[in-house]
Amino acid sequence: MKARFLDPSELARAYRDPLSLVSLAVDLMPVIAVFAFGWGATPLVALYWLENLVIGAFTILRMIAISAWIRSFGIFAMALFLMIFFLFHYGMFCFVHGAFIRALASGGGSDGFELLSLIPWALGTAPEMVWFVAAIIGVSALYYVFDFLLGDDYKISTLTTEMFSPYGRVMTLHTGILLGAGVAFSLNEPLAGVLLLIFIRVVFGIALTVLRQRKRGARPGSPGAPA
Repeated sequence: MKARFLDPSELARAYRDPLSLVSLAVDLMPVIAVFAFGWGATPLVALYWLENLVIGAFTILRMIAISAWIRSFGIFAMALFLMIFFLFHYGMFCFVHGAFIRALASGGGSDGFELLSLIPWALGTAPEMVWFVAAIIGVSALYYVFDFLLGDDYKISTLTTEMFSPYGRVMTLHTGILLGAGVAFSLNEPLAGVLLLIFIRVVFGIALTVLRQRKRGARPGSPGAPA
């Protein structure tokens, strides 16, 4: 039987996992930022851009774990090449995206952006930013430890799978986020656009949680796995 994306029972199973609840709480933290700290569109978009960098860093850690488990000189050499390629290619991707959102936030101005200058800019868009980034790093570390390492994902994944994994997520998520940002930056009352940004991110996080549940359920020996 084909699974429905919004099957309530599947959603309930996904959120029985404490890690899924922690992830949802982190996704909802920007609501606190908006209403308690007065965040607008600029720090929110900056936060989601910084999340890209966190995703990239954990991609490298997953590739390291895979190569360490296989323990082959050829795999080590391939992993080193792929990691260097990923750092360059994904770094350029993040740079272009970061320069675009900084120009959008500043009304189209540019002062010779560099990737390393974009990071302090993004962190400086709100005094509380570092704590929100720390929360994203924390939940990413939990997924890395409990799913990828202790859950043995590193044994069934591949270097190329992990190298390409961030792109689809980042492109899909940030296409929606930039649409929301456009609304937020253009409205006289930008709260609607800001809340749209958060809504898009939360819905995307729920989708990832459901997909994670399906992946775990499809493993041999897992409840609901095919015989």
